[in-house]
Amino acid sequence: MIQITQTIALHPDEIEEHFIRASGPGGQNVNKVASAVQLRFDMARSPSLPAAVKQRLVQLAGQRLTRDGVIVITAQSHRSQERNRAEALERLVDLIRKATIRQRPRIPTRPTLGSKKRRLAGKTHQGKIKALRGKPPPE
Repeated sequence: MIQITQTIALHPDEIEEHFIRASGPGGQNVNKVASAVQLRFDMARSPSLPAAVKQRLVQLAGQRLTRDGVIVITAQSHRSQERNRAEALERLVDLIRKATIRQRPRIPTRPTLGSKKRRLAGKTHQGKIKALRGKPPPE
């Protein structure tokens, strides 16, 4: 089991890994070895995730989420397949952990009387400065 939080764990069968050829450094090795990893996690059909986490995950995943509810993460920054596998899995776990954090709803507050007075005093002061920049009145 892949532990996400104390209450959420993913079964390794829920994650698919496909190995593809990576772009970038590697010399001749890059043309022969499929070292990049494309990790796929079917979030929509996962029994491990609560509905609230799935909703937040949809917003966080962005372009990594397909229409079918599959999160696709590609890792190709390392030359070895194992390091790319570890990085892709780590990115998935981080994404799900971020989705487990519930945002506190913002409670709107009204500006205080002091802040209103300071704002108006600042506007008055700025207006006086601009008035002094004009032509002097005729005598």
